[in-house]
Amino acid sequence: MIELLLLVPLVATFLCYPLRRPRAVEIVSLSGSLVTMAAVAYLAYRVYTGGTIDEGLLYVDILSAYVLLLIAFVGLMANLYSVSYLGRDLEEGAISEVKLRNFHLFFQMFIFTMVLVAVSDNLGIMWIAIEGTTLASAYLVGFYDRATSVEAAWKYLIICSVGITLALLGTVLLYASSVSFLGEASDALSWSTLMDPQVLANLDVNLLRIAFIFVLVGYGTKVGLAPMHTWLPDAHSQAPTPVSALLSAVLLNCAMYGILRFHLILSGSAVGPGFSSGLLLLFGMLSLATAAAFIVLSKDYKRMLAYSSIEHMGIIAVGFGIGGPLAIMGALFHMLNHALTKTLLFFGAGNVLQRYGTREIAGVKGLATVMPATAVLVAGGALAIVGCPPFATFLSEFMILAGAIDGGDLLAAAVYLGLLAVVFAAFLYHAGRTLFGNAGPEVEHGEVGRWRPVLMAVLLVAVMVLGLYMPEVLEEALERMASLFTGGSL
Repeated sequence: MIELLLLVPLVATFLCYPLRRPRAVEIVSLSGSLVTMAAVAYLAYRVYTGGTIDEGLLYVDILSAYVLLLIAFVGLMANLYSVSYLGRDLEEGAISEVKLRNFHLFFQMFIFTMVLVAVSDNLGIMWIAIEGTTLASAYLVGFYDRATSVEAAWKYLIICSVGITLALLGTVLLYASSVSFLGEASDALSWSTLMDPQVLANLDVNLLRIAFIFVLVGYGTKVGLAPMHTWLPDAHSQAPTPVSALLSAVLLNCAMYGILRFHLILSGSAVGPGFSSGLLLLFGMLSLATAAAFIVLSKDYKRMLAYSSIEHMGIIAVGFGIGGPLAIMGALFHMLNHALTKTLLFFGAGNVLQRYGTREIAGVKGLATVMPATAVLVAGGALAIVGCPPFATFLSEFMILAGAIDGGDLLAAAVYLGLLAVVFAAFLYHAGRTLFGNAGPEVEHGEVGRWRPVLMAVLLVAVMVLGLYMPEVLEEALERMASLFTGGSL
């Protein structure tokens, strides 16, 4: 079953290659995304009802099924959005038919690499897959061939490749620790083998500590944790809007997933959870502070959304760093909430960019009168992303805060709350500047794309509903995932 899931985006990639007609390419790509979504939903259902699926090198537990659902759903939404978004670029001559083909080809390859990250049992293969996400998405970042986008793509490649190299060193150190007990075995990097209590008890403590530092810095570069975040604002702002949504909503979560797998190993070993949790808390707070400062000073709304992604990855890291069932459930829930909300906001940014022709916040005025539907949805997304009730982001951020207070981490709670307040004020101030005022006479009125507001509305309604009512299946899934980090079992 897992093999079939991997084959779907891979087959879609190869089917796109010989095609030249835009409609045919779009149909193949959309079909791939739809089938991927259906396959992931079925796989997640099997894991939820029957437990972990172990097929040797491929492995899906409740945590990886959760990440897979994020990849598949956001991938489908981004693909649907891209039909209208790139279709407009094609009509205006900004891209060629070959360019459009290449976009969907690399889009499906990008999905394949992220799926491989989530289903790999072997931590070495997971490393290869995370590196693969960089290679597959670099073309998409530099898609428009502008000097700024090409520069962003190279910056992304170089910085993330350096980070991934450090993560490789951490993976090698973990292998050195496990192989000394397991012997020269092919499963010395197998996740299911390493999580055996007998194996965990015999891992070298010093090697594990050093390995986690390298992995945290390495994969943390891909997550966008400060101070390794410097590639992210450029890449997210220069990439086509559907790619920006994918990068922010799911790629960062995939890299965080890699960190969490190593965090679980350290937590179950003689090292205990304190070492890795402390580092996650430190880098999470640093990311929050860095993002808050740059959001205050933002002049480009796509770069502001990119810094917002750094902030929210910091929130997730803080949740896992604080530890405890409530904070961890909040961090896991926030992964979903951020994915939905940030996808909504990047879609809104794409609409604004194609209508106003600028990424400058000062150049966007009167959005409420120019594109009323987009304006309402962007306003809702802005309120959601800063954690206003009744949106689900408020609930997940509050769960992390409550977890910190419950665990006695009052200083962390105070700093966390203060930084959230700064982001709250700055983000809504910038959003308000774009929503109100008077647009220039050169700005055409009306929505760009008939169905784009529908996609955005689906995302906004989802975030609102989850803030008012958490389905029992989601609550149970969050509890089961949290039990992995708190010493429980599936």
